[in-house]
Amino acid sequence: MNYKKIIKLFSILLFLWFSIHIIYIITDGNKDEGKSADIAVILGTTVNTDGTLSERLEKRMECGLKLYQDGRVKKIIVSGGLGKEGFLEGDKMKDYLLGKGMPESLIIVDNKGNNTTATVANTLQMKDSLHYNSIIVVSQYFHLTRTKMLFKKEGLEKVSSVSPDYSEYRDFYSLFREFFAYYYDRLK
Repeated sequence: MNYKKIIKLFSILLFLWFSIHIIYIITDGNKDEGKSADIAVILGTTVNTDGTLSERLEKRMECGLKLYQDGRVKKIIVSGGLGKEGFLEGDKMKDYLLGKGMPESLIIVDNKGNNTTATVANTLQMKDSLHYNSIIVVSQYFHLTRTKMLFKKEGLEKVSSVSPDYSEYRDFYSLFREFFAYYYDRLK
């Protein structure tokens, strides 16, 4: 084989690998197996400059709240960091749940979940004190495959996920980013 054929074959294989992985992320992220768990973990995202939740975050919160209302989880961990807008995402997420009538005693706030890895680590640090063995991760569909992998990589096997029915144009970028983030996190 000459050099050009090797490059072409490599490019085709790389494209196929990327395409198959993206299809898997989309399929996995949009699948709700209907499982119940001890706790839901809702990952944070943008809080608007006026302190309201971005539409993306509000949809995540609606999804997590529905899990609680349907009796699929007993408690909810809200995890996020300090956004550039100046608000602690976890506090704003908690306020949303309180405003919808969820008891404060069933809401756990993690304001140090600045990224997916931190949320996973912080959630696992609370495992003994919260006495949970299973979780449902709530985030956008493209984010769930990697998040579940990180939990499983750290030894938590009973991990499922649910995503809100919400998409936006930036999902294309997010899918592309998640491909590389998945393998980066998998190999570290």
